[in-house]
Amino acid sequence: MGESEKSTLELIHTAAKEEFMEKGFQAASLRNIVKTAGVTTGAFYGYYGSKEELFVALVNPSYEYMMGRYKQTHEYFESLPMEKQPEQMGKMSSECMNELLAYSCEHMDEFYLILRCSAGTKYASMIDDMVEIELEATHHYYEVLKQLGTPSPKIDERLEHIMATGMIGAFFEMVLHRMPFEDAKVFLQQLNDFYTAGWMKIMGQ
Repeated sequence: MGESEKSTLELIHTAAKEEFMEKGFQAASLRNIVKTAGVTTGAFYGYYGSKEELFVALVNPSYEYMMGRYKQTHEYFESLPMEKQPEQMGKMSSECMNELLAYSCEHMDEFYLILRCSAGTKYASMIDDMVEIELEATHHYYEVLKQLGTPSPKIDERLEHIMATGMIGAFFEMVLHRMPFEDAKVFLQQLNDFYTAGWMKIMGQ
């Protein structure tokens, strides 16, 4: 890719971020993006076929990393021997979320677009999708506790959903507030301690 081509793409991406952040995906104007970037419509279509393709290019790498790493951690945890899972739960959760926090702090614009500006795209459901992964893992862990002889009392699924949504939402609040990583890292540890202790309490562990 030549310098001029790279510069044109950068101009389009910068203009697109501004437009999407200000108006959201649905209301954003491709005409405004092209005008702000100072490129022709023909030049734009040399890179992307639509506003949708442009939005995907901006946010998809960050989305895929977040979702992939989150799923991977839960799958690895479930692959551990049952007797190891209780002692590893808080540790593995903390390590995963610290890694995702560092990544999120390096890609704050992309996650702001996903979390605040993506209505009308598949990315708008990211938190809900992460909550579903968390709840599936929680239900699997209930079975582990049962087999280990320390079953959890029945927990209302509505409460489970509220707690999981609160936990993941709290994580992203630090990103939305553009909190410096060193500050966010301290808060994340406190949040992890808080939610781990809470889950353990209501699960009778």
